[in-house]
Amino acid sequence: MRGSKMQQYDFLPIILGSDENAYGTARLFHDYLGDAPVKPLLLCAKRLNATRDSKLFDVREIPDFDRDDVFPDALLRVLEQYAPAYPRGFVVVPCSDYYTGLICRHYDRFQGLIRNRFNPVELLETFDTKDRFYALCDKYGLDYPKTAVCTAQERTSVIDALPFGFPIVVKPENSNASDYLHCDFEGKKKVYFFSNRDDYLSMVERMDRSGYTGKLILQEFIPGGDDAMRVLNSYSDNDGRVRAMCLGQPVLEFYDPGSIGNYAAILSRSDHALYEKMRAFLEELGYVGFSNFDMKYDSRTGRYVLFEINPRLGRSSFFAYAAGMNFIRYLCEDTVYGRRTDCVYNENTALWSHVSPGILRKYVKDDALRAELQRYPVHYTLWWEEDRNLKRAYRILRFQRAQFKSFRRYYFDKNGDWMHEA
Repeated sequence: MRGSKMQQYDFLPIILGSDENAYGTARLFHDYLGDAPVKPLLLCAKRLNATRDSKLFDVREIPDFDRDDVFPDALLRVLEQYAPAYPRGFVVVPCSDYYTGLICRHYDRFQGLIRNRFNPVELLETFDTKDRFYALCDKYGLDYPKTAVCTAQERTSVIDALPFGFPIVVKPENSNASDYLHCDFEGKKKVYFFSNRDDYLSMVERMDRSGYTGKLILQEFIPGGDDAMRVLNSYSDNDGRVRAMCLGQPVLEFYDPGSIGNYAAILSRSDHALYEKMRAFLEELGYVGFSNFDMKYDSRTGRYVLFEINPRLGRSSFFAYAAGMNFIRYLCEDTVYGRRTDCVYNENTALWSHVSPGILRKYVKDDALRAELQRYPVHYTLWWEEDRNLKRAYRILRFQRAQFKSFRRYYFDKNGDWMHEA
């Protein structure tokens, strides 16, 4: 649903970041704004491939924009520069965890200019660490996997005191934090899967030598492949009332070390009981803005176990648009024009993918699910005919071709023999 040209030019959308999430957000703004004579302004420290050679937005690269001592002053200068031209102010959408944290910490500097509210830092911090987040889950009756969190000094000893057995999943407490991003060692990944003690200790030894001093999260492996995962996108208005929710069933994840655990393809789904449960949770918290839940269906209990909340749109959130839900429209209608409707729950099934159909045919292992995929056209975030030129097409095709090599090298069946290796 596109907005009216006469209404939608009086505010400026600002996107923080330049990855595929930022590009997808720009597409959502484009859909909402229609033919209005305004483009989103994309602010970033460095332009990434996903947003290069595009006509959807204007870009301003600001050196060190992702640093805490640079961000607030730099953003304020931009807002003050453009404010006279936009009487309704700005809608700002951060597309990464660190930009979300930056704008939440410094939001008081921008009040009166930015139309959308952000969560207080105290609430945001309850999502930052697993011990705080799972304490929140306990309080509100949400299931989560058995978990142990250890310091750098406890990495070796913790493996003999786990309240669960192998196989296990291990990840840094924040794989996007600068200290983990800048350390380097053989076999480094965002997420690790181990079937035995020796492989875990071998990784810890290499990690220790790299100088990484952050915490590790060790969790029980919930049985099931990629298709047992679920992702839930939500929008809560400026008063903390949930206005839209869309559930997705990932059918394939990425497996290369830098992207493992990120979703490669998703079918949009519906589950009213889950919608109502998570809606009540968010409204009890007084949560505002976008939220993105990662969870997994546990076939042993018939319940969903919650892994984390990302306080932003997820990088794969374009799957909701494929199902007919533009979350940017809900945001702008609420914060800019004060127009609110009853909460909308997705009921449609659609297919979003970040990889070629050939990869889905080969690596989606469930026969019934693979057959279902054939019934739906594929929606892509980056591959879009209205914003295509030779340079951009070359970049995207090169990325998609590289995925064939990546999956051949790194893919493993999460239901396979690795779970039982000695």
